[in-house]
Amino acid sequence: MEGYSITVIEPEIGDGLELKRLYEKRKRVIDIIGSFIGIILLFPIFLLVAILIKLEDPKGKVFFIQKRVGKNGKEFNMIKFRSMVHDAEDRLKELLKHNEVPGAMFKMKDDPRITKIGKFIRKTSIDELPQLFNVFKGEMSLVGPRPPLPREVETYNENHLQRLLITPGCTGLWQATERNNVGFEEMVQLDLYYLKNRTILFDFKIIFMTIKIMLIPNGE
Repeated sequence: MEGYSITVIEPEIGDGLELKRLYEKRKRVIDIIGSFIGIILLFPIFLLVAILIKLEDPKGKVFFIQKRVGKNGKEFNMIKFRSMVHDAEDRLKELLKHNEVPGAMFKMKDDPRITKIGKFIRKTSIDELPQLFNVFKGEMSLVGPRPPLPREVETYNENHLQRLLITPGCTGLWQATERNNVGFEEMVQLDLYYLKNRTILFDFKIIFMTIKIMLIPNGE
């Protein structure tokens, strides 16, 4: 564990623990099959988006790889399509004062670092699709809490750290419902609700809700 102290909210014993273990095994099988099929079927979209990104900003790379914190505080490299200018990280410090949400997460509606193609793939969540490779590797799941940045975790209290008890996901309850309408604390509450109530059926429901948002974006 990368120096993060994580305490379980409600330890499960007996039948409850066995059910969760069975759920985790089934979920991993679904993640492997789902991510593999997704990568194959979405390859044409991957290729098209990659070309458009390079045409708009040739200096930058197609993919944006960023260190994130996963289950039990273990760090991993999360992959996304690059939606910002190539020097976006260097510009972040000067924009932190314009953060529009309280807490550890940075969000700015009209972030000047976002490219034209970047705005579209963010609005439709296409920028998240390469995370299917993270899912296939076991670093992420199809459904789970948004994986935070290390600098965000450094500001977490014990309640926030509960988010790190389970594998982070490409999508989650926050992304599928209130993504652009709530702040950090509300996002944490949605994640903790998912943590306590997660089932295979609930996971599929969140996936279908996410697909709906991708087809009918709720704005950025």
